[in-house]
Amino acid sequence: MAYLGIDLGTSGLRALLVGDDGTPVGSTERHYDVAHPHSGWSEQDPADWIAALDAAMDELRASHPEFAALKGIGVAGHMHGATLLDASGDVLRPCILWNDTRSHAQAAKLDGTDQVRALSGNIVFPGFTAPKLEWVRENEPEVFAKVAKVLLPAAYLNFYLTGEYVADMSDSAGTSWLDVGAREWSDHLLDVSHMRRDQMPRLVEGSEAAGTLRSDLAAKWGLAGPVIVAGGAGDNAAAACGIGAMAEGQGFVSLGTSGVLLSARGGYHPAPDTALHTFCHAVPDRWYQMGVMLSATDSLNWLSRITAAKPAELTATLGDDPKAPGRVRFLPYLSGERTPHNDAEIRGAFTGLAAETTRDDLTRAVLEGVAFGLRDSFEALKATDAQLDGLIAIGGGTASRYWLKLIASVLDVPLHLPKGSEFGAALGAARLGIAAVTGANPDQIMAQPEIRETVAPVADLRAACDDGYARFRAAYPAIRSVQ
Repeated sequence: MAYLGIDLGTSGLRALLVGDDGTPVGSTERHYDVAHPHSGWSEQDPADWIAALDAAMDELRASHPEFAALKGIGVAGHMHGATLLDASGDVLRPCILWNDTRSHAQAAKLDGTDQVRALSGNIVFPGFTAPKLEWVRENEPEVFAKVAKVLLPAAYLNFYLTGEYVADMSDSAGTSWLDVGAREWSDHLLDVSHMRRDQMPRLVEGSEAAGTLRSDLAAKWGLAGPVIVAGGAGDNAAAACGIGAMAEGQGFVSLGTSGVLLSARGGYHPAPDTALHTFCHAVPDRWYQMGVMLSATDSLNWLSRITAAKPAELTATLGDDPKAPGRVRFLPYLSGERTPHNDAEIRGAFTGLAAETTRDDLTRAVLEGVAFGLRDSFEALKATDAQLDGLIAIGGGTASRYWLKLIASVLDVPLHLPKGSEFGAALGAARLGIAAVTGANPDQIMAQPEIRETVAPVADLRAACDDGYARFRAAYPAIRSVQ
């Protein structure tokens, strides 16, 4: 038997085929664009997701005979996106994505509404789904009147695969419509945002069966037997499944476009005032918390663009051993910030520039600013009694030894680098497919990867990092006051 994990990302779709034991067999990727028709807007046409999926399936089928034995599929997707369907299941408008900030006013209003934080367990961020629908109601009433179903991106792929309106708990927790503690749609949360329960998909756990692959797709893909589609997961919950972050004390730091620091939790411990996200995990009776900064490697990519030097070139000249934080300071708020500020309008800044400032100084400051932004999330998680004695490090930013040592020193925890290349959301989604088909205990399937190396904090930098972090924290209100 074979299983398929699909990771529907913001910039592209990744499909991973694995065997019975979860060992990767083959993978492929397809890419698509994001539209920005106005400042702060971020949209995609769901038809592009379907075209990417169809092309990926054609390649896997042609390249890997194991594909013919496919028995289960799991889908992970970027969270919070609002895909609006009419009564016939047709898409009404482009999907409004997670990084779209047009609904900041609607988010603030909902966030201040009685019981919203208490039931959802979270601040209502502008990127969440509920304020997007409020924006549509106020600005596109003719579209809002036709909305029969609202699906998150992964749930839309589930709909394409099965013909059923179904979503998992982890993804749905980021809508501001789910009672995250009870793992059920909240009539109160729906009502205050002018939505109805019948507009919501059916809820399942991510490791449960959501439906069966449509017969026409099975025939098109050359599949004979029934193929189970799992509930799936939001991208970070799926990544946690891929690296085995399932229990208290297990977590990871992701250095991608955005920066994520995630901790699995054995119970429900909401802390909305910290701007942490508290979401259902992809398996029953588990939750996770994470801090999110919106510009992690994106900050280094920005510096790369304006200096005409590749990111690897910028970091290579620093060597492998970090120095104490310098005079130049960088606030990594290029697209606003979530944890801990919940501030969609703040923007980044350099301070401490001088005539003698060099490109290396700017690079060091960017790396330090991202490390300090991650510590904001780390401190918020510690305040909820999360146990974080070590973190698995994933994402493109882990290619820089300097950055890894710096982050380990700023957080004062070791960073564990996994062996191999398959441990992310696509693998997590495939593992959810295995669980849905076999009924096996998810803890037996969601194993942690073998660790190839551990990066320890640099003890001599601890005091300097603490001092640098204090100065970083003090800079925020000063910069905010002049923006």
